[in-house]
Amino acid sequence: MTSTAQAQASGGGHTAPDHLGHVIFITAAAAMGGFLFGYDSSVINGAVEAIRDRYAIGSGTLAQVIAIALIGCAIGAATAGRIADRIGRIRCMQIAATLFTISAVGSALPFALWDLAFWRVIGGFAIGMASVIGPAYIAEVAPPAYRGRLGSFQQAAIVIGIAISQLVNWGILNAANGDQRGKLLGIEAWQVMLGVMVIPAILYGLLSFAIPESPRFLISVGRDADAKKVLAEVEGKDVDLNARVAEIEHAMRSEHKSSFKDLLGSKMGFLPIVWVGIGLSVFQQLVGINVAFYYSSTLWQSVGIDPSSSFFYSFTTSIINIIGTVIAMVLVDRVGRKPLALVGSIGMAIALAVEAWAFSAHLVDGKLPNTEGVTALIAAHVFVLFFALSWGVVVWVFLGEMFPNRIRAAALGVAAAAQWIANWAITASFPSLSDWNLSGTYVIYAIFAALSIPFVLRYVKETKGKALEEMG
Repeated sequence: MTSTAQAQASGGGHTAPDHLGHVIFITAAAAMGGFLFGYDSSVINGAVEAIRDRYAIGSGTLAQVIAIALIGCAIGAATAGRIADRIGRIRCMQIAATLFTISAVGSALPFALWDLAFWRVIGGFAIGMASVIGPAYIAEVAPPAYRGRLGSFQQAAIVIGIAISQLVNWGILNAANGDQRGKLLGIEAWQVMLGVMVIPAILYGLLSFAIPESPRFLISVGRDADAKKVLAEVEGKDVDLNARVAEIEHAMRSEHKSSFKDLLGSKMGFLPIVWVGIGLSVFQQLVGINVAFYYSSTLWQSVGIDPSSSFFYSFTTSIINIIGTVIAMVLVDRVGRKPLALVGSIGMAIALAVEAWAFSAHLVDGKLPNTEGVTALIAAHVFVLFFALSWGVVVWVFLGEMFPNRIRAAALGVAAAAQWIANWAITASFPSLSDWNLSGTYVIYAIFAALSIPFVLRYVKETKGKALEEMG
């Protein structure tokens, strides 16, 4: 969402593209990286219990296998920008697609627990690359007048990828008669779930050969003639191509490449605005949102819901995620970022508290009592809805807008790194925490959601309607 946020503050006024349909195709092809990002992040949800059973491991070891992909994510995100600047955005996409494919095959055919973990790291590296390259490429290729709307393709692709992965998992489970370790195509059902990602990964790679390189990269390596061809293709033939190339060259020369030193203050280590960005990133994860996407089928099975139904509820949760994301995209420029964040925090805190209450009930024959079970399901969907219509989108918008120009790139990198670390902490700790006390775990998440309210009120400033140059 970062590129979306930046683009909304940038100007329009350029000629509409002659072939908007072709521009949309280019954007959608690049956003396939976002689809894979969402798909790969959540597909593991369908394999968690089967992996625990297959390798006879405890919650601590299981959590590390699930969470280890986030290490690859952090490395991929940290290195993608430099790789793309050296070899181009398209080559970077092709590398990510190749790694996605290799990871899918390796994860589907592991011969031991350690190599399953290794393939998850490889897939995580591809996720990290896709999370950076997709928005950057779309921002650089999209015509200025359409950049905001086209930039939103990335976030939309992520949530659709999450939903499709849960739908596919549910279909595979039903084909295996409800048994995650049931045989399909000569292997176990959970292996098929992880292997299916080969299909969108190969499609992403093929599409990368059908779209042009970024004009900004072409200009950076002296290929001005090629850059003009791409600009004419996406911005229209009536655009003054020489002026546009000169404009991009001037912008590149005048950019200040921020460094880590630029973020340091005199008293608290980082500048206050950097701490606010870190706080937004960390709170986004500490409410436990990724538990809903990594562990939801395990969660529902732990309170007595059968595997097929638990997979179906994972799918319905992801549909709610899409609906909430669309609401946020519609409202973020109308009501503002801060009001949405506050509404989301309040809604999440209440929903998580209700879930904590429901999970505190004693199980009867391994199941929650009917009232508490229905309440837990409704509250879980309400939690995801409030997250999606607020923090899921708003945090990325804030991070793209709130930092001064001179430190934006470096500050965004630090905030994103903090987000991956918090994501890892929640993902790695949930199995052990839920073994300890499932209700207590949700009390912790509810407390973090409640604490985000005074944090937003006191430290976060509204960025709606402000030019990026106004941030200080």
